[in-house]
Amino acid sequence: MTAACFDAIVYLDYTGCALSTGIYAAVRPNTKRRSENKTAFPAASVFTIIMSQFDSFIKRQPPGRLIALGFALVILLGTGLLLLPISVRADANVTLIDALFTSTSAVCVTGLIAIDTADHFTVFGQAVVAGLIQVGGLGVTSVGVGFILAAGGRISIKSRLLVKEALNVDGFKGMVRLVQAVLLMTLCFEGAGVVLSFISFVQDYPPLKALWISIFHSVAAFNNSGFDILGGLRNLIPYQNDILLNFTTAGLIIFGGMGFLVILDLLRCRSFRRLTLHSKVVLATTGMLLVLGTLLLKATENISWLGAFFHSVSARTAGFSTYPIGSFTSAGLFVLIILMFIGASPGSTGGGIKTTTFFALMQQARSVFSKRHPGAFHRMLPVEVLRKSSVIALLSVLVVCIGTFLLCILEPEYDFIQLLFEVVSAFGTVGLSTGITPDLGTMGKLVIILTMYIGRLGAFTLLSIWIDRPDPSAHYTEEQIMIG
Repeated sequence: MTAACFDAIVYLDYTGCALSTGIYAAVRPNTKRRSENKTAFPAASVFTIIMSQFDSFIKRQPPGRLIALGFALVILLGTGLLLLPISVRADANVTLIDALFTSTSAVCVTGLIAIDTADHFTVFGQAVVAGLIQVGGLGVTSVGVGFILAAGGRISIKSRLLVKEALNVDGFKGMVRLVQAVLLMTLCFEGAGVVLSFISFVQDYPPLKALWISIFHSVAAFNNSGFDILGGLRNLIPYQNDILLNFTTAGLIIFGGMGFLVILDLLRCRSFRRLTLHSKVVLATTGMLLVLGTLLLKATENISWLGAFFHSVSARTAGFSTYPIGSFTSAGLFVLIILMFIGASPGSTGGGIKTTTFFALMQQARSVFSKRHPGAFHRMLPVEVLRKSSVIALLSVLVVCIGTFLLCILEPEYDFIQLLFEVVSAFGTVGLSTGITPDLGTMGKLVIILTMYIGRLGAFTLLSIWIDRPDPSAHYTEEQIMIG
């Protein structure tokens, strides 16, 4: 296949139309020759016109919109694959809404489940879920570009723009090397996770099954998705005292949630003082949340220190649990809700409003009382960053409020704290649940599906890609209003 064909596949990978574009590029020479005989081949001419118009339409779309559409198409593709007879166990029944829910949860790296993955899906179906988690965690961009690089194709400017948007980086320099580093890091972390997890799982399962469970678990943990294939909706409860598996899973979650750019910065600098401000903020905020979350969970719940630490880590968008969340007190659930809402860091496999957004909000509050400019580590935060963090927080609260309100109407038999927990877990792409997810009605599941999709892409991103207006050239006169 030609370089031009590969080029078309890369930037259209987000639309799910790579195959059609590749076919179009491949048959273009033939359609030219056939166009001489319009009477004999009218369909070829129509196909050429349609594909040309579609190609022009795609090129006009902003990167963020293509990414959003790409995620939606991957979700639909996953739904179709999970409904295939080869994916469903003979003694199980998978409905359309349950397949859509599972596919959305996997692509959005959430981990909320309407049906148990091990009890309803075959090994092929479980592999589909693992593949969706991997694509969702890395992003359709990185995976698509990785395939093109492996095939020796050329990466176009459009493709680099998509990668820039997906990984949330500032410039185009070193974009191909960045994607290669991301894929290599993923392989290394997940490979190490497989080896360490196998040591625990092989004690309870035959070697081959233990190996498959270890692979699935490592992929899910590094991509901050709380799926498991142990069966019985147990998650990791049978391993609540397994120190090796707990720390292996926590390590994968933490590194997957820090962001690839932070990991690269750590490998390059190897000194906290030499790190970028972004890396310092991510590491400091992550450490503070882990310590504070552990202390608060230990104070509110009758669990071990290991359990408190694990859930403090897992609540930051991973979704694994070693204790039944449904038995937690309201205070413990509230602590988890706060951690889930904050989430992971930008450019990572996790969700939430992000640690940097939370940090910027705290710095704004501090600046009001200290009368100093918001900043840290001898650096001042830009006004645009502060404004964006406020908008992200406001939109996120709005999404959670609307989702919770809808569930209160659709599922009145559940407590408010249970419904709020479910919505925040979906928005933060966490996957923790008090146990009500499988029993939600069809409309309730659709609310959670939409919330997971918004949480994965970000409310601010979704709003900005559909409202594209130029900056105004004129401004009204400024006037003060009373606040507070």
